Order: sequence, then structure tokens, then C-alpha cells
Amino acid sequence: MMLLHDTALIYGRYLRQSLRSRFALLFGMLMPLLYLVFFGPLLTDLPLGGRGSSWQVLVPGLLLQLGLFGALFAGFMIIVENSQGVVERMRVTPVSRLALLLGRVLRDATVFVFQAVLLVLAALVAGLRAPLAGVLIGFAFVALLTVSLASLSYALAMKVHRPGEFGPMINAVSMPSMLLSGLMLPMTLAPGWLDVLSHFMPFRYLVDAMRDAYVGSYTTAAMLYGVLVAVGLTVLSVTVGTRVFRTSGA
Repeated sequence: MMLLHDTALIYGRYLRQSLRSRFALLFGMLMPLLYLVFFGPLLTDLPLGGRGSSWQVLVPGLLLQLGLFGALFAGFMIIVENSQGVVERMRVTPVSRLALLLGRVLRDATVFVFQAVLLVLAALVAGLRAPLAGVLIGFAFVALLTVSLASLSYALAMKVHRPGEFGPMINAVSMPSMLLSGLMLPMTLAPGWLDVLSHFMPFRYLVDAMRDAYVGSYTTAAMLYGVLVAVGLTVLSVTVGTRVFRTSGA
């Protein structure tokens, strides 16, 4: 019960900060929105291997891109708070270290799911047609991805401390992750060696599962693998993040 109380306290604190930055909420979805407007029409006549319409292929990838880039850079907040003494003040409170992490990552998940909703609404205007259940499943994947990557991002930021080191590390992870996961196009369209290499990237399984969900296929092998990878990655990331928060005295 104390953990739930502490988590709700931290979550509310950071959610209020986010709500005061409405411009940042909307600006965060700018890159996926640009892809939707300028890249989506290019896929209209492209053979996609029976994975649905171009929008059913592109939108799930854009949603995961939103969570991928947003959550990975979440650790910058910890670096700023360290420089302002916020983390030091939190260290002397009796609040659970796990709650300090969960409150932050749940706020991040809330923000990015909200942005995902706005992006899907824009995609519906552009021509997306997908079952409601599939769309809701997609939001669940975005939330799990955000919790996973934000946990790792905060853990890394607790160890790095300097933006000049943190930024290049995140860029070194985010770009290969986007390119090898098939967020823009299914990796089945890639050369054989690249398709094989992409199977070592966990985000590929999430995007494949979301694309199945967007065409109404909920009992496929891709969906099973996607759920297992998403849940496993979340458990592992939160465990790592909690350990770092405890040992670092956050």
C-alpha cells in the first residue's frame, strides 16, 4: 500500500509538470506526424506483402517510434534534476526508491499514449482504417515500450550525469534500433541478411505484433512473440532501473 501511495505521489508531481508544458506535449509528436504526412503517401502503391494497407503498416511503426525516441531521452530530466539538487532532496525522504522510478515512467507512459492517441486520430483523417481492438492493443504496446526504455534511460542518466555524454549514447542506440526494427517498412522487404539481423532487435517483434493487430489478427505467432518480448523487456528494464536507483541513492 505504501508503494502505491508513493508511486501515485511521484506520478502526480511529474504529471502536473507535463501538463504545464502543453507545447512540449504536442511538439513531441512532430517527427512522427511529419512522417505520416510526407512519407505515408509514398507507400500507397508499394507491395507490402499482404500486411494490410500502407497506413496499417506505417502507423504502428510511427507509434513505436514515438515511444522509442521519447522514452530513450527521458533520462535528461534526471540529469537536470541532479544539477538543481532535486535528486539530493529526494534522497532524504522516506519515499520508496521503486516509487521514484515507477512514478516517473508511468508519467512518461501516460504522456506518450496521449500523443499516440492524437497521432492515430491524425492517421484516421489521412486514411487509416483499423479495428478498435487493434488500436487499443497498439496503445498497450506503446505504454510497455515507454516503461521499458524510460526505465533504462533513467538508469543510464543516474550513472552518466553529463548531457554531453548521455546524448551521444542515446543516439547510438536509437538510430540503429529504428532502422533495424522495420518501423518504417516491414523487414520482410529487406535483403535476406538484413532481415536476419533485424531478428536480434527486440523492437521488431513489437512492431510486427502491432501490424497484425491493426489488420485484426490477434492470435498469430507474431502477436505471441510481441507480447512475450514486450512484457519480458518491461520486467527486465524496471528491475535494472530499480537496482540503479537504490544503489545510486536516488
